[in-house]
Amino acid sequence: MKEQTREEPRILAAAERQMQAWALTQEIADKAIRVDVGQQVARPLGSYITISREAGADGGQVAEQVGAELGWEVLDKCLLDRVAERYRLSREMLELVDETETSWAYNVLGQWLDPKIIPHEKYFVHLSRVILAAARRGNVVLVGRGAQFLLSDGEGLAVRIVAAEKYRIEKLMERHGTNAAEARRIMNDVDRGRRDFVRKFFHRDVNDPHLYDLVIAVDRLGPDAAARLITSAWRGR
Repeated sequence: MKEQTREEPRILAAAERQMQAWALTQEIADKAIRVDVGQQVARPLGSYITISREAGADGGQVAEQVGAELGWEVLDKCLLDRVAERYRLSREMLELVDETETSWAYNVLGQWLDPKIIPHEKYFVHLSRVILAAARRGNVVLVGRGAQFLLSDGEGLAVRIVAAEKYRIEKLMERHGTNAAEARRIMNDVDRGRRDFVRKFFHRDVNDPHLYDLVIAVDRLGPDAAARLITSAWRGR
């Protein structure tokens, strides 16, 4: 017990130093991100559609159908594969910070205990560069991760896929093979993580309908009709 008592002040002091360093790093990283992204967005972009989605609203399925209809590449979870490959990072670690709530405990104590842990800021910088590179190539459907806020206003088509809670819970129950209570927990956790991600890095409210060209209730139209509506809107531009 005495040995543990002696160790605690050392641990707390080290944690405090890490917190101070993290706060400074976060401030510097935020400024660097704005400069880096601003310079890259100034370069010409190709054709793209961004799809933001509520958890369980079939946004990924709709994106795949849009990509198939237009003959475009679809980048969803495979964005993590590209970040991992390009920057030689752990795919599993990227999953932990992908559209999740940011936490000083994770960014400070996590790195202290495990140097392989990736800070949210570092992930965001790498992710931004991969998204921008894809948008410059063009003919791409970008799913989630605040992609529309990285790219020039008016260049692409920004879509939000929503659905009634009952529909989303049923879809998540089916996808995860779980009960309604657990599906509701997953839905709330995922939605909260996505809101926090967009709020932290883009200072926007992902639920604000004014940020999108189209907001589609997929439970009313179905994924097929939603995809057709998006491709029609794109061609109509």
